[in-house]
Amino acid sequence: MNPSKQLLLFIFLSITLSAFTQANELKGWHLADKAQSGVEGISLRKTYDFLMGKKSSPVIVAVIDSGIDTTHEDLKKVLWINPKEIPGNGKDDDGNGYTDDVYGWNFLGGKDGRNIKSEATEQARIYHKYKTKFAGKLVNTTALNVEDKNDYSLWKVADSLVNVKPEDEVELMFLEIALKTAKKHEKVLQEEMNQQEFTGEELEQFKPQTQQGKRAKLGYITFMKLVNIDGEETNINTFNQMQEYISEKHKSIDAKVQLPANNRAEIIKDNYNDIKDQFYGNNDVMGPSPMHGTHVSGIIAEQRNNGIGGDGIAENVKIMMIRAVPDGDEYDKDVALAIKYAVDNGAKIINMSFGKDLSPEKKWVDEAIHYAELKDVLIVHAAGNDAANIDSAFNYPSPQLIEFKELASNFITVGASSDPKVTNSYVADFSNYGKKTVDVFAPGEKIYSTMPGSAYGFQKGTSMASPVVAGIAAIIRSYYPQLSAKQVKFAIEHSVDIDSTITVKRPGSEEKVMLYNLCSSGGCVNAFNAIKLASTLQPEIKETKKVPLPKPTFKNKSTKS
Repeated sequence: MNPSKQLLLFIFLSITLSAFTQANELKGWHLADKAQSGVEGISLRKTYDFLMGKKSSPVIVAVIDSGIDTTHEDLKKVLWINPKEIPGNGKDDDGNGYTDDVYGWNFLGGKDGRNIKSEATEQARIYHKYKTKFAGKLVNTTALNVEDKNDYSLWKVADSLVNVKPEDEVELMFLEIALKTAKKHEKVLQEEMNQQEFTGEELEQFKPQTQQGKRAKLGYITFMKLVNIDGEETNINTFNQMQEYISEKHKSIDAKVQLPANNRAEIIKDNYNDIKDQFYGNNDVMGPSPMHGTHVSGIIAEQRNNGIGGDGIAENVKIMMIRAVPDGDEYDKDVALAIKYAVDNGAKIINMSFGKDLSPEKKWVDEAIHYAELKDVLIVHAAGNDAANIDSAFNYPSPQLIEFKELASNFITVGASSDPKVTNSYVADFSNYGKKTVDVFAPGEKIYSTMPGSAYGFQKGTSMASPVVAGIAAIIRSYYPQLSAKQVKFAIEHSVDIDSTITVKRPGSEEKVMLYNLCSSGGCVNAFNAIKLASTLQPEIKETKKVPLPKPTFKNKSTKS
């Protein structure tokens, strides 16, 4: 689930009508306690009441994402700053191979300062990579060697995924017509309101003086409700996001006939096929599209109790931004190196609010996850937004480490929950699920957090649910630093709220099921319950013998550049 899918798809395709007047009431609902507010939040106030008087230790949370607004008023004080790096001197002061990595690193940048913003889907890259080898040919798989057989199997899956569905073309046509019509209404309203930028709430209060203005107001509000845009969203932001989604949709539809642009070769200029070629990129962790990463980071650690914006979940936390997720599908190599960078630079938790259908270099990512496991780093990953059962479908990265023939013990997969007062449901209708593969659900509907430009707004998706869990994990690791990543995972999963009287709709259908049929823990996370359970756990007894690391495919840089 790349940022464009996460941020845009479920904003614009939902047909749930939501009153604009709900916006203020929904701010921070995910932090609330059900007994006090009636909504299924994570009971954060009770959590800090329980911890009152206890000491906390600083925790670094790495966010592998699209980028972060390092100037945001509610984030700049919680950013990780590399203590061994002298900002702006053009030198690799700490000798880790990454020059001036002050806030983290950008694996989507070039040494000349340019950045990749948009990328093709993984299936499009794979389809065109092997097109001349397999397309239109009768392939005898029994005659293929192991490598070619694997390539052919991968290509066949990609071939099926890049096929255009008729409903995709209809959807695109509808969105383009809707956007064109809404833009006409916007122009009229900008003139009558005498302002270029306005929110849905402001428009609700505005009283047009002309019939044309009244028609424009009605048309624009109908459009906003149809695509389920919150009242605090501005017209400028709405249209930018919608245009971006339409552009991505065109790219997806054209994927089978149009060769993807090789932005990587032009900008990054690494040898992609060599995992040891790892010291590429630049230190621009904001990048050209920091909205998704900024919102995710705020959910985890937006400055608390300062009277502006909202409140993050964890305190005494520093956010390390690692930019590896473009608009489109991330590259496995970047994800693997991002995980390794986070581990090597002191992160104890890694949030990964992204995912995709295919992972051709899964071996590299598996090695990185295993490396994090051996270094006691917890990984929290979004389950995805396709309303799919990922027990049978695929959503990468995953904790199934094929190379090591084991399930990673440091990996939590998170689906998105809601509340009837928020969306008339306890489970988000877009969320992936899986009795075996999704560990917990966490609030992922109408989550209020930081946006670029010191702004704030609502977003939804499992991309928002994952940092809720990462935030809870950060509280546990801050107040109970002696607990292992495996124990933190245990505390979160074994303290979920379970209500056996409630049935929910299976995402993507009208079928009513119990929540325990949708995830392995059977419930939604609760910070208060998790911290209480964590407080009872004793540190694991570590083996005295040295645990061997996997065979190194990564290399360490010992000399300064």
